[in-house]
Amino acid sequence: MSISPRSLVFALAAVSLPLSAWAQIRLENAQWRVALDPATLAVTATPTGQPPLEVSTGGPARKVANLSADAAGAAWSWGRDRYRLSARLDGPDLTLTVQAGAGAAETVQLLRQPAAAMGRGLLLPLAEGSYAPAGDPLWLDFLPRFAGDGLNTSENLSLPLWGMDYGASSLHWLLLNPFNNRLKVSRDGTGLGLALSHDFNVLNRQEPMTLLLHLADGDPLAGAKRYRQWLIGTGRFESLADKMRAQPETAKLVGASHVYLWGNDLLGAADVLDWGRWVSLLRGDSELARRLRGRFDAEAAAALRAASARPDAYQRRVLLTAFNQAATAEARAGWLSAAPEWSKLAAPYRRLRREVRAVFGAALAEPDDWGGGLSRRTLRVLSAAGLERLWLGVDNWEGGLWQPQAMAEGVRAGYLMASYDSYETALPPGKREDWLTAQQGAAAYRNCGITLASGRRKSGFQQSGYYTNPECVRPVLRQRSQALHKALGFNSWFLDAYATGMVFDDYTPGRRMSQADVAAGNERSMAWVRDRFGVPVGSENGNAATSRGIAFAHGMQVPVLGWGDPDLQKNPKSPYFLGRWFPADQPEVFFRSVPLKQPYLNIYYQPRYRLPLYQAVFHDSIVTTNHWLYDNLKFSNAYADNLLTQWLYNTPPLWHVSAESLTRRLPLMRCADQVFRPLHRQLATQAMTGFAWLTPDRLYQQTRFADGSRLTVNFSAEPRLLDGHELAGQTMRAQLAGQPERTVSLKDCEPSPAL
Repeated sequence: MSISPRSLVFALAAVSLPLSAWAQIRLENAQWRVALDPATLAVTATPTGQPPLEVSTGGPARKVANLSADAAGAAWSWGRDRYRLSARLDGPDLTLTVQAGAGAAETVQLLRQPAAAMGRGLLLPLAEGSYAPAGDPLWLDFLPRFAGDGLNTSENLSLPLWGMDYGASSLHWLLLNPFNNRLKVSRDGTGLGLALSHDFNVLNRQEPMTLLLHLADGDPLAGAKRYRQWLIGTGRFESLADKMRAQPETAKLVGASHVYLWGNDLLGAADVLDWGRWVSLLRGDSELARRLRGRFDAEAAAALRAASARPDAYQRRVLLTAFNQAATAEARAGWLSAAPEWSKLAAPYRRLRREVRAVFGAALAEPDDWGGGLSRRTLRVLSAAGLERLWLGVDNWEGGLWQPQAMAEGVRAGYLMASYDSYETALPPGKREDWLTAQQGAAAYRNCGITLASGRRKSGFQQSGYYTNPECVRPVLRQRSQALHKALGFNSWFLDAYATGMVFDDYTPGRRMSQADVAAGNERSMAWVRDRFGVPVGSENGNAATSRGIAFAHGMQVPVLGWGDPDLQKNPKSPYFLGRWFPADQPEVFFRSVPLKQPYLNIYYQPRYRLPLYQAVFHDSIVTTNHWLYDNLKFSNAYADNLLTQWLYNTPPLWHVSAESLTRRLPLMRCADQVFRPLHRQLATQAMTGFAWLTPDRLYQQTRFADGSRLTVNFSAEPRLLDGHELAGQTMRAQLAGQPERTVSLKDCEPSPAL
């Protein structure tokens, strides 16, 4: 590349000098001018007709060599080709690429963004997306603490980008390599400064680090739209319409509310018709009764001794829980070993069902109706309520093994029947056998753990077992999933954690893989399940870096929050305590409604701080919900804003249902379904093309879609007047292309105090 006089750069080709003190690269076109220091990567941007803006103050100065430049681009190296760099200005895009040489292995500081560069606010994809106004005390306090030693840009950001709002214009950084990056956030005077670094190592140095700085108008979604454009241009975008053509079952996601069913053991409370006789048979001399009693704990054994012909509520609960736990332990003993025979996985459950029917059947309902939340009884109620489209999940696939007749009934009813499954953590045989999905056998535990650069294995979830390499555990995934599909006919699959963007470099000899390689392995695993069974696959969060292969994700709208906060997680006396993981058929952690503590309430639910960045990229590709920890009823002080945001973004409601709670929750489920289903049927395959705050307080908002449809929500309790149209408080106006306008009020779907 020759040096043009217009580039206004002084360069000494093939000479290694620290140029930052006296030379800059200047790139210019009709839209803007960019000054770039080749030694530090300091960047100053000057949009046409606007004052200069110092976007990055740069990192430590390096020796520059081999510099060549013209008005559109430049290329140079650091330290005798240790790194090769290039910059190019193409319309509204500045592309900056750093390529490591053969000997490079270090953390490189790429950007240092001062607080002054934030403008009016920061556009940050924390889960769905956040708007952090400059100087806002909430974000000044929260964001540096949340970021800690740096945000992992594949895991902690749903999209590898952030933006700066300047009112009539905006700038957006896109990280085209989302892996091995850290984005630090710190106080900078009265604002927030950002610093981006990239870790080059022996596993990833062949992968260039490319950043794209995009100049746009004042559209807060401009960065997300540019990222979507890049995904499409590089063949990385998969539309929901294409997924439905390839896997027709995926069409059942359109208009479907998402529901987790609880009470997935062999028997539900309604299955015992004659408690006295059931207790008598449990005390009896049959081989099955003796085996089950032998697994009872002291409390259950005492309850069995004390129970009369009419056991009280406590005795019924304790005995039924113990019976189910013992039956489950019996069934697991039939397959759970150091080398599980996955093809025989279902047989012990079928055998136990037959034995229970033979021994206890006289006291029980018909076997086809057995079950708690997962039962034909539940499915009949849901269908009779007019809920035509549902995604129904269970906490693990064992519920399906106990109730195959319920799974089949759900599929016949037109629902997506799914199981939670996971291969990301492998446990040693004999440890935490209740954590069923992590029981992958001794070979997977021994051979498939991620090896860190230090040589030690990476501890798994909650410091148990090891996080696994997806290529290594894929044979287990194939064998187990095929056995489950053959036995149960799941027509949807949920593979936990694979789409969270949490990936590690694997230094295991013989299969060394970079973070990007591991991420691609996660995506190949999800795609294999999708293609092998022709079903829609979902995962946790759905972060862009690991999203290929999925059709839905749980955790994008509201992610895991306050994970280390004792008020939420550990202190049962706190009004914010989420609850115990008990009882099994209706765990408090999912069913107990509590107020959400600040700052989490404002950060994750306050509409003036929320922004549909993820929807601007993936609305017509991936259907997203709250994380399963937080259904629509979990937080009593967030119900209204949560539901209104779901309406505005056109995302499904999420519910937890047990046999005991079904009738109470059903009216709200029906109401939410009647709003969401018809909207999603039209908009599921439409890109979200616009978003606007219609009032200065940012509580009157509108989304727009590719077909011209508009959804407008007034989050305020007071009516709002705009352009001669009044919209009542906490109300949505739906203007779907080709359909009559419709107005829906939150008060139509408010929960009763009993919930």
